[in-house]
Amino acid sequence: MKTNRAVRTPGGLSVRLDVRAFAVTVLLLAVALTASVVLIGTGDFPIPAADVIRTLLGEGDAGQEFIVNELRLPRVLVGLLVGASLGLGGALFQAISRNPLGSPDVLGLGQGATAGALTVIVLFSGSANEVALGALAGGLVTGFAIYVLAWKRGVHGYRLVLVGIGVSAIVTAVNGYLLTKSDIVDAARAVVWMTGSLDGRDWDQVWPLLALCAVLLPLVLANSRGLKMMEMGDDVSYALGVRVERVRLVLMLSAVLLTASATAAAGPVSFVALTAPQLARRLTRSPGPNLVASLCMGAALLVSADWVSQRAFGADQLPVGVVTGVLGGVYLLWLLVTERRAGRI
Repeated sequence: MKTNRAVRTPGGLSVRLDVRAFAVTVLLLAVALTASVVLIGTGDFPIPAADVIRTLLGEGDAGQEFIVNELRLPRVLVGLLVGASLGLGGALFQAISRNPLGSPDVLGLGQGATAGALTVIVLFSGSANEVALGALAGGLVTGFAIYVLAWKRGVHGYRLVLVGIGVSAIVTAVNGYLLTKSDIVDAARAVVWMTGSLDGRDWDQVWPLLALCAVLLPLVLANSRGLKMMEMGDDVSYALGVRVERVRLVLMLSAVLLTASATAAAGPVSFVALTAPQLARRLTRSPGPNLVASLCMGAALLVSADWVSQRAFGADQLPVGVVTGVLGGVYLLWLLVTERRAGRI
């Protein structure tokens, strides 16, 4: 059965559509939105899904509007945006490095953002907004360092991953040192932040992240054709007219900004950037970076993990980073077993 079809627009433009990838993307988007509605209705004051939708449309009573719009909706939106940013950022890094391990978790961007946040917490006892800015700055500095150290007549996949692993080890040691220099109050605050959590997130975290995604997503999609060609190798891409280093630099900067801003908003939520692109590719069975599918997969994963963290353990609520870490570890073990059985490792 054909999965690619040519779709002709009324203006005469012909576009090739991967039917399976499109269907998977729509399904993942539906899962993310459904999980969001369920999560908004979950809590000490449960609200039926129909009432949640009615309230979101402006037809709820005063009590429901306060609970939905002021208390729960911002947290869910932050979860969706953080998951989407991590999924898209992970897909970009894996496509650029042409390596499934080339994700922000492995390259050290999360650790770099953590270093920036810990510096603000430990050395300056900064506010929540200052910690977020520190995390964003730390992620950007780490991304710049990885790019510069990996440069040698261009940035290539294995060198990027190896440099990232080395930088990650250095920054992890710096983070450990910062924790040893902190007092008990700052250390407890730092450990909670380092776990990755959506607790207490409000509209102050939603708007900056939404604005950044609104700017970066069109920029990434505009360069997606060049990224897909780059998977065939730099020489072939140059021959096809792709400005390889320009495209790579723009997309790496976008991926760093997406990852750093997501970490600034929710802390270093682990494994979403690593697993979301791989799961999206397995579902779509489509070559290429699968950027939109990875974005939707990341959003669906994080919102679903947040529901699990709140409801699966009774009265004990876990930070969402703990749940994603467990799920990501299970996925990696399953992947290793299947790859070994297939004789690829």
